[in-house]
Amino acid sequence: MTRKSILKFGKVENANAADLPGWVVVDGKPTMKTAVQHTTENGKVLSGTWQATPGTYHATYTDYEFVHMISGRIIITPDGGEPVEVGPGDAFVVEANFKGTWKIVEPVTKHFVVALG
Repeated sequence: MTRKSILKFGKVENANAADLPGWVVVDGKPTMKTAVQHTTENGKVLSGTWQATPGTYHATYTDYEFVHMISGRIIITPDGGEPVEVGPGDAFVVEANFKGTWKIVEPVTKHFVVALG
């Protein structure tokens, strides 16, 4: 089977509506959908689209993530750290050892790349 060397993300389809491992609701009733749209042949890098509704999660990361915000607004606060607000067009990295809150202020759509392990 030949893999495409360029893959353009399209509409979010077949998204998983379960909360991610390590994410716990701490305020409101947020929901999330994750669509993994590409995985490398060795399975160590995956990318796709994530959507969430307003509310707050406490997140514990075990893997590196690169994010490009498409729409919405989030205030991310590391445990014991200063809040960082991100919105449409922003790009940022979350290190594998991150623990803190993600307050989704406006419905969010983001593209992500996660390096596992």
